[in-house]
Amino acid sequence: FFFFAIITVTMSFIEKAINPAFYKQKISTWSHATAEYYKPLFRSGSVKPLWHIMIATSVLMYTQNYLFNKGTHIQHARHEKKVALEEYYKNHNITPHH
Repeated sequence: FFFFAIITVTMSFIEKAINPAFYKQKISTWSHATAEYYKPLFRSGSVKPLWHIMIATSVLMYTQNYLFNKGTHIQHARHEKKVALEEYYKNHNITPHH
């Protein structure tokens, strides 16, 4: 019985996950809750929304910076290029800094 209950729960989750209406409903609920939270703050002239926007922007920028400029795969690729360039200079008797 327990095994069939797990399968039923998993199948219902899969049905939800592939249904676009599920995501539309989640986004609608989130946007409504966000609007209800921030509307009074904007009307009262609170600085809290500004701080939230600044923090969200900072988190987004630092995450992108790490993923695309400083992540491990990027550092590995840069190290490979550096080693290849040093080998090229050595093989062609070129000094890297003229």
